[in-house]
Amino acid sequence: MTPLDSRSGAIRQALPAVAVASPAAGDGPAVEALASLSTDISQLVRPRIAIMVLATVVTAMWLTAGRPAHLGQLLWLLVGTALVAASSSIANQILERDTDRLMPRTARRPIAAGRMTVFTAAVLTAVLLGAGAATIVLSAGSLARGWPPAAAAVATWLLYVLVYTPMKKRSPLNTAVGAVAGALPVGIGWLAADGPARFAGGDASGTLTAAALATVLYLWQFPHFMAIAWLYRGQYARAGLRMLTVDDPSGLRASGQALAAALAMVPVSLVLAVPSGSIRLFLAAAVAAIVYCGASIRFAVRRDDASARTLLLVSLGVLLALLTAAVVFGQPR
Repeated sequence: MTPLDSRSGAIRQALPAVAVASPAAGDGPAVEALASLSTDISQLVRPRIAIMVLATVVTAMWLTAGRPAHLGQLLWLLVGTALVAASSSIANQILERDTDRLMPRTARRPIAAGRMTVFTAAVLTAVLLGAGAATIVLSAGSLARGWPPAAAAVATWLLYVLVYTPMKKRSPLNTAVGAVAGALPVGIGWLAADGPARFAGGDASGTLTAAALATVLYLWQFPHFMAIAWLYRGQYARAGLRMLTVDDPSGLRASGQALAAALAMVPVSLVLAVPSGSIRLFLAAAVAAIVYCGASIRFAVRRDDASARTLLLVSLGVLLALLTAAVVFGQPR
């Protein structure tokens, strides 16, 4: 029996006690066990990252083709994508279990802490990946339409798990590779919305917008991850991970990359508004990109924890603002 199986067994043993004991005596162990299991699942699948991926897929589909004809197909596409994202998160933690134990922010993850065995995690990884890819294929209603977005999801998994994760120990260029994996979910949405067929048929607007969105997401990740790399540079150094803030403790290179990417985001984010011709989207993208530049400049000048923390918070707000504005104002003509 694995540690996770043992935890589930403890829940089953505790539940009968609730029925015969007073609430004060019986609720405690069951609630604590459920809360602990919920925490383990959350640490394994990292739902906040999955939500960002799903929001990206929905935005890419909307910008490519507008409202989907069948909401049920969209729902199953998102379920399949979420399963693949969860699989990649668990696979990442299998490969990084030794380094995770060396960093306080990750030491309590289930695999690193030994609450889940590597074998159990590997089986779960394979099952989620296979189920996710199959669900994406089935969501399209046919193999011909379903395999391209499924292939994009699997390609994202392979890049994130087999290239980006090992590269973190070898080169500070890992951020550039990870940024590609972060932008690839745009391809899932574009392919699921029949982007190639629309482009071949003369509708280039959806492809242009999807390309702009992918580029924005790629650039957005540099300030975001440089802020994280600065805040946890001591832990990354202790774990032997080659973040740019570890190779260059002054932060000059990290803040320089963050600022360069934020500046490049300004014109690219404006391209999001071109196909729809929306002034509101143009203004929203301009304001979000300029605010991001301001936070990146502050980090480049100060290079301290306060400016890095501000940049991290601003990055999340900017991403939310851009995706929301794209959906609300960026419907294709």
